[in-house]
Amino acid sequence: CRIPFSAVYATVGFKEASARVYLPTVPITARILEVERFTTSLPAVFKIELKHGEFTWVVKRKEKHFMELHRELRTYKTFMRIPLPSRRLAPTHLDLHSHMDMHMYKHQQTQDLILLLSLPVYSQMEFIDVSQLSFIHDLGPKGLEGMIYKRSGGHRIPGMNCCGHSQACYRWSKRWLVVKDSCLLYMKPDSGAISFVLLVDKEFSIKMDSKDTETKHGVRIDSLSRTLVFKCSSYRHARWWGQSIESFVRNHGKAFLRDHRFGSFAQEQENIPAKWYVNGKTYMEDVADALEEAKEEIFITDWWLSPEIFLKRPVVEGNRWRLDCILKRKAQQGVHIFVMLYKEVELALGINSGYSKRTLMHLHPNIKVMRHPDHVSSSVYLWAHHEKIVVIDQSVAFVGGIDLAYGRWDDREHRLTDVGSVTRSVALEQQGNTRFWHGKDYCNFVYKDWIQLEKPFDDFIDRYTTPRMPWHDIASVVHGRAARDVARHFIQRWNFTKAPKYRSLSYPFLLPKSHSSADDLRYQVPECVDAKVQVLRSSADWSAGIKYHEESIHNAYIQVIAKSKHYIYIENQFFITHKLYSLWFCFLQQHCKSGKKYRVYVVTPLLPGFEGDITTGGGNAIQAVMHFNYRTMIRGEYSIISQLKREMDDQWMNYISFAGLRTHAELEGRLVTELIYVHSKMLIADDNTVIIGSANINDRSMLGKRDSEVAVIVEDSQKVASVMDGQEYEAGPYALQLRLECFRTILGGHTDTSIDLSDPISDRFYKEVWMTTAGRNATIYEKVFRCLPSSLVRNMSELEQYQSKPGLAQSDLTRAQEELRKIRGFLVQFPLDFLSEHNLMPSVGTKESMVPTEIWT
Repeated sequence: CRIPFSAVYATVGFKEASARVYLPTVPITARILEVERFTTSLPAVFKIELKHGEFTWVVKRKEKHFMELHRELRTYKTFMRIPLPSRRLAPTHLDLHSHMDMHMYKHQQTQDLILLLSLPVYSQMEFIDVSQLSFIHDLGPKGLEGMIYKRSGGHRIPGMNCCGHSQACYRWSKRWLVVKDSCLLYMKPDSGAISFVLLVDKEFSIKMDSKDTETKHGVRIDSLSRTLVFKCSSYRHARWWGQSIESFVRNHGKAFLRDHRFGSFAQEQENIPAKWYVNGKTYMEDVADALEEAKEEIFITDWWLSPEIFLKRPVVEGNRWRLDCILKRKAQQGVHIFVMLYKEVELALGINSGYSKRTLMHLHPNIKVMRHPDHVSSSVYLWAHHEKIVVIDQSVAFVGGIDLAYGRWDDREHRLTDVGSVTRSVALEQQGNTRFWHGKDYCNFVYKDWIQLEKPFDDFIDRYTTPRMPWHDIASVVHGRAARDVARHFIQRWNFTKAPKYRSLSYPFLLPKSHSSADDLRYQVPECVDAKVQVLRSSADWSAGIKYHEESIHNAYIQVIAKSKHYIYIENQFFITHKLYSLWFCFLQQHCKSGKKYRVYVVTPLLPGFEGDITTGGGNAIQAVMHFNYRTMIRGEYSIISQLKREMDDQWMNYISFAGLRTHAELEGRLVTELIYVHSKMLIADDNTVIIGSANINDRSMLGKRDSEVAVIVEDSQKVASVMDGQEYEAGPYALQLRLECFRTILGGHTDTSIDLSDPISDRFYKEVWMTTAGRNATIYEKVFRCLPSSLVRNMSELEQYQSKPGLAQSDLTRAQEELRKIRGFLVQFPLDFLSEHNLMPSVGTKESMVPTEIWT
């Protein structure tokens, strides 16, 4: 018999008759462990152990507390006519130093306690330190509780400061403090509302000296996000509170107090069911199914969220699997849904998060949406919340690069066209059942950025003349304790944003579930494998309200690369980095000198994802990002390839490969091509270790102080037989199967099963499969379409000449089709020499030239 976790959203005033505190039909037992009397002049102190179901706790009470409770119960008896003991609770003639008298006294008080505990009155609850949050299984073991007076202030809110430490700044408020294994919280007794949550972290400490608390009989609790001070009735009472909190947290929440690998807020979690996703189709299907299984809470945070997207396609069940319809259905079932969106600078981005918020909020009162940051009050203009998270009941957590937004749904085919029918039919367009991408979901953001997002089902580009831009992405799902850690990050961000911005009780503070119940999975995503998982993040004061920034994703990348022995495979939207490329140079230089075989595969978009006409150079935003990408790869004396060339001449090509993705199709009788936009944020090392998340390879994502990000590092604990450089090798099933699926998708292995992908570093695979496929595909596309970007174009003059010559698609359709039949997969060489003789930095006077360089890097 358990109280559901959803009870945390239904707390009422402590004296309300409807306050639900105890487990139904489960008795409370009590026994006095000892009676303390330090001197004959001091009153006795009773140490009482209480049990209620699975919960055990200890309280200390003086004789006067028994007397006060007894008086209140006599008043209660008058109204309820319940027999109560009428004798004094502390007879003065007993000698408490006598063993016999002490035994009789403890027995007498225990019997009185048993009778008193049977009465559901507020005074009794306060006497034994219980509240509506005491016995919720998913909140973990019961810790110390009680009424305190807490001091205002102590929050870390960027842009908002108190006038100093003057006592004039403070006010004292009566609150009910609750200690749990991973957090502390306090409630308002009159309303029962949770009015603050403090998460236990590595900076958690307790001080009781007056010089630290600046108050008499005070207790000070510090964490990364707040300094909380409260005062007690006496010195001994303050010591009891401080020591009890410290002891309880160290016994039950010690994992949160330690430094963890990579500097992460979360520890490594063993035996976690985990699964990867290549592209949005399977990811969104599993997200939809998991949302449907939600019973208590749904957490969602995205850089961009489009309420009207379909999570399952093609659409065969009406609107059942449309995101807004799923969320409305779950809210109507009583699930509490919390959504955090990045609040964009509207002049710079057109994602219209305000529309997304209004649309979701109008669905149901159980759906709460917050946007952050408020640019003026926080002075945050340059950085973004970039996480992509979906958490169900704090037990299932999806983490990766896929926003629940337009353009993200795709599958391994990466279709360019979606006209719905061979013939153009108005009736068929209205039905839309044969289409995968509806309205704004059919997009090509380099050709044209999104407009009029408040009209979700209206096309904004002509799908009969313009191909869509396919979207290649990676995501993951984790369960249990790792999902609790992802939820904890969301909760920290939500509570930090709520505190100064949403004071209404309709926006509640969120509570983390205990890790002690994390393995009780009510729902698990199918086809998972058990692995070691650690949650990583980029987080700082502006994004999560923490004292020191965290860059555990960056640290993990550095350490995984440094410890890899055979290969690194990277798919990422950007390749702009300072620390990583110096590491790679040193690393590859060592392997070259030792003669050891080692490969680095980098797959990244052929063009940055900004609107612009590449036939005229691409526009300032596109060129700015290209400049920094090329500066990392090949241009300038400190680029990776330039440094490698100095050491090993052209041998660098045996160690590192840069590639992109492209595809083609026929649209209304015309041959068309388009790049496949690589939005992944993934690293695979040695077929054993994987990092998947939202962090790009650039300083914005990696340094921690800038964009906020979340990722998971998954390390296989199981092993399967494999091959590496022609030798038998023990690979991990999670990493191996992910690498094989990526290779099959981009090399055409799903249609040509004869391609041997088993050995990722052998000369046969690297040269005859990877490099040959990339080179052949790139050459064919240049010949057929004269597509851009191309290494044949080094300056603007050559760009004009290149464009003036028609490709085979225009001059010889039959031959063009013959050439395209030779294409295998999507892999093409990255055009390292494209516009290499042209300065790609924005021209002076353009708006792109006036923003700080950090925007692009």
